Amino acid sequence: MEPSTPSNPLLSFSTFIHQNCLRIGAELATRFGETTRALACNLQRRPTNRLLCPAPLFASVSQPKHSAAAATLSSDHVAKTLAGTAVYTVSNSNNEFVLISDPDGAKSISLLCFRQEDAEAFLAQVRLRRRELRSEAKVVPITLDQVYMLKVEGIAFRFLPDPVQIKNALELKAAGIKSGFDGVPVFQSELLVVKKKNKRYCPIYFQKEDIEKELSKVSRAPRGLGLSQHIMVGSLEDVLRKMEMSEKNSGWEDLIFIPPGKSHSQHLQEVVKV
Repeated sequence: MEPSTPSNPLLSFSTFIHQNCLRIGAELATRFGETTRALACNLQRRPTNRLLCPAPLFASVSQPKHSAAAATLSSDHVAKTLAGTAVYTVSNSNNEFVLISDPDGAKSISLLCFRQEDAEAFLAQVRLRRRELRSEAKVVPITLDQVYMLKVEGIAFRFLPDPVQIKNALELKAAGIKSGFDGVPVFQSELLVVKKKNKRYCPIYFQKEDIEKELSKVSRAPRGLGLSQHIMVGSLEDVLRKMEMSEKNSGWEDLIFIPPGKSHSQHLQEVVKV
């Protein structure tokens, strides 16, 4: 089931309320860190350690070199690649984000969850600790392209990834993993690069199950280890940083992020109109 059309907290982001929820932020961050460390310690190590980079650059993950006059990808272009994927946060009745303090108290951030149930847990903590928000706080969806443009404006966010996908990422990157997975995991395969109307599209998935389903259509290998050898894993944050630093026609502009539960063909029809 797809998320409902997102409410628009962007309309009032300049008047965000600053809820001093230091303990909430610290508890959530600690809980997430403990989960990823436990997963890393309990996984059986495998001889594989893959890094994500766009086709046709799979063999190289070096930082792109560009001259002073080279044009890099625009913020609008990067944002468009994220269109259609929803995350969830907590707002008040005026669609103002509820902000929390990060664990060291240095700045206020908005927590964005990739699972609605995690946002509901965050909402429960907010209602427990902030009496004035008990009746008016609510969970709202917001799309990643909107989030990215807010980031460009200087608004600080912290993502809370799907723990199932953290586990999947750790299994794919088990060799050398000691302290967990840093960031929101995303998955890619060179077998799924699409060419439409003289343009390349390299789909990036937020769920390992989705990319395995797609690979099963183009590969005879059964699900599991057979498909996993064709999957590369990286972090959303790292991919976006590399896109921002990359020149046009470098290959990084081919990336497009596929919302959970969708196929790349369905998403391309809806968003890119190819």
